[in-house]
Order: sequence, then structure tokens, then C-alpha cells
Amino acid sequence: MSTINEIRHRIQSVRDTRKITNAMYLIASTKVRKARGDFEKTQPYFTALKTEIDRMFALTDEKTKSLYFGDGREDEGTCGLFVITADKGLAGAYNQNVLKKAMDLYNEHGDAKMYVVGEYGRQFFSHHGIAVEPDFYYSAQNPTLHRAREICELMIELFRTRKLSRVDLVYTDFRGGYETVSTAKLLPFDREKFVKKHEGERLSFEYEQSVGEILARAVHSLVAGFVYSALVDSYCSEQNARMIAMSGADKNAEEILSELSLEFNRLRQAAITQEITEISSGAKSMRNNGAEL
Repeated sequence: MSTINEIRHRIQSVRDTRKITNAMYLIASTKVRKARGDFEKTQPYFTALKTEIDRMFALTDEKTKSLYFGDGREDEGTCGLFVITADKGLAGAYNQNVLKKAMDLYNEHGDAKMYVVGEYGRQFFSHHGIAVEPDFYYSAQNPTLHRAREICELMIELFRTRKLSRVDLVYTDFRGGYETVSTAKLLPFDREKFVKKHEGERLSFEYEQSVGEILARAVHSLVAGFVYSALVDSYCSEQNARMIAMSGADKNAEEILSELSLEFNRLRQAAITQEITEISSGAKSMRNNGAEL
């Protein structure tokens, strides 16, 4: 049985842990708001860009040809898996869900090359004997558009030089506070998604260059926007999962404190009762000794 001092130390330890979990909860909630705010400032640009690409496909009579919009070769050659995880744990099942999906795709493709964002994912694949591209070393913390552009240029160059036939993205989609592991084909884009969205519109402008040349330039911004969106969604999902985990830890700490407090009071009352009994017994013994004298 634990002593009163042991229980007192345990209560203090749990209270100190609660302070840490509460602080982590508040920090995570602040990071979510900041990341979503930064993303919403850039979202209109990428939405407008995608709309214009839709219009290019729908309104031009020229047969649009572009390396980045599917040419039937994506099922041949080497596939690149772009996986976004966290840099650390303490976020519930966030990392495990992403890595499980990534492993399924890796086993499906067989010879896929791994491009991993986040130290947690890099350590996981290294532990399982799966090679991760060493030069692709990016943090999952505080995603920025600059980082997204760097990743975009690297992926496009690998795709353009045919070192990769396609790039699949594995990330966590954050919508309405609910995280869902999602997969998407980053390169090449599905041509079907960019046709017949503006039927009936009349062409009111002319292209001085071919549509293919314009698309080759626009695709860099489009991919960067896609990557930035995935980085922000994953980051917000990580922080939201951490908030849920810290909230659960705080609830568990409350239950432990309640049990420890109950046990502490029970032991203290027992100690007080024992002291009173001993004092009463001593007083009675003294009275009896005095009466005998």
C-alpha cells in the first residue's frame, strides 16, 4: 500500500503533467489558426489559376498537348511517393494512419521512390529498411509557400526528365476539424478533370503562344499550390490530432487525480483515527496507572 507521502508526490506529478498537456493544447490550437489564415490568403490565386487552365482546355480549338496533363505513360516507369508526416509524435494516430496508407501504396508499386516530409516518417521507413531519398529533407513544421515551390520544382524536374513516370501524394486532408488520409496523383494531372467545364462560353481572348507553352509555365504554380495545400492540411491535421490527444490526456489526468485524492483522504483519515486511538489509549493507561497508585 502506498504511503501518504508517495500519494502526495504522485498527485503533484500528475498536476505538473497537466500543465504541460494544457500548454501543448493551447499551442496546437494557435498553430492551426495561423496556418489556416496564411493558406486562405493564397487560396484565391490558385483557384483563379485552375479556372483559367480549365478554360484553356475547354475553349481552344487546338489539340492541347502537355507533358504534365497525362500522355498514357504514367503507369510505366518509376513511381514517386510523396508522403507528408509530422516531425514528432504525441498526435494520436495521425502518423500511423498516413504511414499505413503509404506502405500500402509502396507495396502496390514495388519499386517506388520515397520522398518524405517529416522526421517521424523518415525514421519509420528507415527502421523498416525502406530507402528514403536523402536529399529530400523538409520539415513538416510551419509550412510556407516558399517550401512548397522548392518541392514543386524538384518534383517537376524529376518528372520532366522522366526519372519518375508519376508522383503520388499521401497526406492528411483537414476539413471541418476531421482528418482523413487522402491520396492524389500530383503528376501528371488527369486531363479529364480539365475539360468540358466551360461549355457554352465564347472565346473572348487569343493566345499569342501555344496553349501547351502556356500550360508548361502555369503548371509550376498549379503544382506549388497543390503541394502547399497538402502541407497546410497535413500540418493542421497534425495539430488538431495533438489537441485531441492532449484533451484526452487532460481528462485522464482528472480521473487519476480524483482517484488519488480519494485514496489520499482515506489514508489521512485512517492516520488521524489511529493517532486519536493511540492518544486515547495512552490517556486511559495513564489514568489506570494513577488509580492503582
